[in-house]
Parts: sequence; C-alpha cells; structure tokens
Amino acid sequence: MIQRIAVLTSGGDAPGMNAAIRSVVRCGVAKGWKTFGVRNGFQGLINGTMEPLGTREVGGIMHRGGTVLGSARCDEFKTIEGRELAIRNLNQRGIDALVVIGGNGSQAGANALYEMGFPVVGIASTIDNDLVGSDITIGVDTALNIALEAIDRLKVTASSHQRAFIVEVMGRNCGYIALMSGLAGGAEAITLPEVETDPEQLAKELHKAYEQGKAHAIIVAAEGAEYNASRLTEYFAENRERLGFSIRSTTLGHVQRGGAPGAYDRILASRLGHGAVEAIDREEFGVLVGLNGNNIITTPYKMIAGKVKTLDPKVIELTQILD
Repeated sequence: MIQRIAVLTSGGDAPGMNAAIRSVVRCGVAKGWKTFGVRNGFQGLINGTMEPLGTREVGGIMHRGGTVLGSARCDEFKTIEGRELAIRNLNQRGIDALVVIGGNGSQAGANALYEMGFPVVGIASTIDNDLVGSDITIGVDTALNIALEAIDRLKVTASSHQRAFIVEVMGRNCGYIALMSGLAGGAEAITLPEVETDPEQLAKELHKAYEQGKAHAIIVAAEGAEYNASRLTEYFAENRERLGFSIRSTTLGHVQRGGAPGAYDRILASRLGHGAVEAIDREEFGVLVGLNGNNIITTPYKMIAGKVKTLDPKVIELTQILD
C-alpha cells in the first residue's frame, strides 16, 4: 500500500512545472500519503536531498515560472552505480513511488529507474512539445504566447523601417514552436529542422514581397533548423542587394521558458499532477501521464522510448499556403 511518494523536476524548466508539483503534493496529501520533494532533479536522488512537502509548502507557487525544486544535469545518474545509489536513497526514506516531471531525457531517466524495479510515473513537461504520449506538454502554450508577443512587437518596428526580421525560437531539433508561432504571427516564412529550406527561393520570396510594396517581412527560424538565424543572416548578408529589405535578427532564447505560466499551462499541469497520483494509486507504474484530446491518459514507457513526436504535415502545408 502506498504511503510515501516523492516528486522531482528534471531537464529544462518549463512554465507550469510548479503547478504540477503543487498538484502532485496536494493530491497525494488528500489520499493520506506523505509527500517529499527532491532537490535538483536526479542529482538530488544521488545526493539524497529530499524534504517533506505539505499543502502549505506548495502554497503560492502555482503562478511562478521555473521550478522551485530546481533541476540539474547529473552524469553520475547515467551509470548503473548512480541509479543504484538513487534507489537506495529512495528506499532508505521509505519512498513507495516517484513522480518525474520533465521531457524526453527526464523520462528516459525515469524509465531507467523503472526498469531497475523502482515504481515511477512521469508527467509530460517540455516547451519543445516533442514528447510522444501527450498532444501538448506543460510549458508549450506559455512559450508560444511569449514567442508570439515578440513577433508582434518586432512586426511593428519592422514596418516602421521596412525591414525583414529573422526571429529564432527554441525547440532543439523539433520545429513545433517555430511552426505554431509563425502560423499565429503571420510570418512570411518559417524554417524547420523537419523541412528542407532553400535559401535562394526564400530570398526570391522576400524580394517579391518587397516589390509588391510590403512594409515588412517576418521569418521565424527554429534553432535546430539547418538555416537558423545565424545561417540565414550570413546568407542574406551576401545577397542583400537582391532582397530590398534590410535584415535584422533576434534570438529569443531562454526568455521563452522563463515566464510565469499562463492559464492553460496551470490547468494542464494541475490535471496531469492529479493523473500521476491516480496512476500511483492504481499501482500503474512505468507510464507517462499526458493529454489526449481532452482526456488525461497514461502511455507505457516502452511505447515512447526512443521516439520523438513529428509535426502535423497538414499544418506545415497550411503555413505554406498562408505565408
């Protein structure tokens, strides 16, 4: 019978992680369990830095960005000896199950613990939205809105000076944020890791827009695309006279994931936290808790291991029609 659970956050921080922590703790307490927070992700399991968390300890954190538990890289956890030490520390504190909030790398670590026999449940949280097992992950909506606000602001100054702006957004090797923020922001072009970009054709399209009297142009570039902001800026610098527009580039960087979570991410995180506690109560371990349609679902780790979610080709086609 479950009596004690622990929760940790791992990998890149995402807006809404704190709401997920709060939900796990309060839903666990509602079942009469003792709940513990692990400091600094898997490194905290190695170091044994765990502390009791009750309803009061997680009060007032829902609206905060980042993660109050912290996150850190841990090379030692990648070794068998490191994971054995982590499990030993969990067992010494009487922890019956662990909740891991994070993205692909974090859930791979969680699965490694599960395969060694420790009960683990994951919660889908990454602004990249590349995690199989959830339509959308914690942090994505907030990151998209931050990127969209930046695009809208840059469009104003671009129009004032008849410029083309290249806006680079995060996402590692997944172009979801670039695709969706470019679609919502009315970008003239979007570069993605998943789609080959012809810079020569892009230059022709920008020149055509300039000849037609357009006051600005916005290009949204995914950081993992072959032609990200730096590559495009370099290419266009050699072909500036053919563009019409002068070129400026802006890299949004970590500002996209550092903001306070919006309403959607707070609600999603709360629902996924509750789903994780319910999975533990059913003794359903080795699963990722995510969203499918409007339903909270669980997906076995063995079904998501080594997989990355792909972009919807229909949405890619739509952006090509609308740009």
